[in-house]
Amino acid sequence: MKTYPEKVHLHDASSGASRREVIGCPKHCMISRGLSLPPSLLWSLALTSIFGLFVFHSVNPLRFPSRNAVPQNHALISPRRDESNCDLFKGQWMADHNGSIYTNSSCGTVPDSKNCFKNGRKDRDFLNWRWKPDGCELPRFDPHKYLKIVSGKKLAFVGDSVARNHLDSLLCLLSQAENPIDVYKDSEDHFRTWLFPAANFTLMIFWSKFLMKHEERVINGSNSGIFNLHLDKVDGAWATKLQGIDYAIISAGHWFFRKNYLYHHDNLVGCVYCNDPNITDFGVNYALRMAFRTSFEHVNQCKECKGMVTLLRTFSPAHFENGTWNTGGGCNRTSPYSVGEVSRLETYEWELRNLQVEELERAAKDGNGEREGKKFRVMDVTRTMLMRPDGHPGAYWGNKWMKGYSDCVHWCLPGPIDVWNDFLMASLQN
Repeated sequence: MKTYPEKVHLHDASSGASRREVIGCPKHCMISRGLSLPPSLLWSLALTSIFGLFVFHSVNPLRFPSRNAVPQNHALISPRRDESNCDLFKGQWMADHNGSIYTNSSCGTVPDSKNCFKNGRKDRDFLNWRWKPDGCELPRFDPHKYLKIVSGKKLAFVGDSVARNHLDSLLCLLSQAENPIDVYKDSEDHFRTWLFPAANFTLMIFWSKFLMKHEERVINGSNSGIFNLHLDKVDGAWATKLQGIDYAIISAGHWFFRKNYLYHHDNLVGCVYCNDPNITDFGVNYALRMAFRTSFEHVNQCKECKGMVTLLRTFSPAHFENGTWNTGGGCNRTSPYSVGEVSRLETYEWELRNLQVEELERAAKDGNGEREGKKFRVMDVTRTMLMRPDGHPGAYWGNKWMKGYSDCVHWCLPGPIDVWNDFLMASLQN
């Protein structure tokens, strides 16, 4: 990044203090570096660290008024059916009793934390819904057809635990056609590679919480859950692995809802939720925008990424009600929201989705990427998933260390997240 980017529109910095507790930022966010921590706060710190390990984020469950309605005319939002110019991402959930093509028993790679039935969930109605776009049909995922489309290709998911959730859904769907070979796994299970040998298709996950370079601050010898984010530097852990990748699905979001400090050229320039004197609170929007701007600029400048298709998977909403993850919040609904219910909620999630799409469009206009044959596309899941408060693990995520807490961010497998791979197959067909 050659110059420090302009300040984009943000929530008022003063709102950071009023929202700190509702987003799940623990009380240690108010503690300055160098101060000793009382035992009660050390316990709070430890509890938050444990939850961060298993849930991988602090989230904002509240709805905030959007400054912009969700545009549906982005040229990069695909796929559309040519004969009707139909937007597959605008529609509603319809009752459908065909269910999923896999079960938690027929797929051997479902993580325990997403295996809701194994962990005691009794209701199954949340599986009996099908996404119906307005004016056309979304083809059901066909694992045999998908493997033909991607034969000889490499696809990588880049992002946090929700990106891994998406990948795990794809693994389960494809395993109904062919069992993958587990090729590589790092010590933390953050970087994985699977091979579907008959199709010679390689599937990978490149873990990155923020997409940007970052370091966690250590306070009194303990990890604090507070990070330094380098706005102008991409996270090399994933950025150096793009050579030979045909498709990269990039996503991020939930880790930004915490106290973070922002750096440019290694100089502290601001923060998110820090409430520190003489430091500007730029807000979540700005930090997230810069994460995608830096990431897409890297893709455009990547000489080893010729011909790569970059897909943005837009923000996936959380559905906490009656509190946050650490104040008794849960997600106990058993059916989707209607279009009318969602349309009355002009939400903060729309703002996050919009800025992600804006940064993708910015990257697509960069001549360097076009000359290298790079393409940018959007998988716009935000509207679709806002309607599915019933699809999260909730209390059924099987974490013995966090009993009494709910996961209202990730998605059950099988579950509504499987529609993301319907969208993915349609995108790859185009």
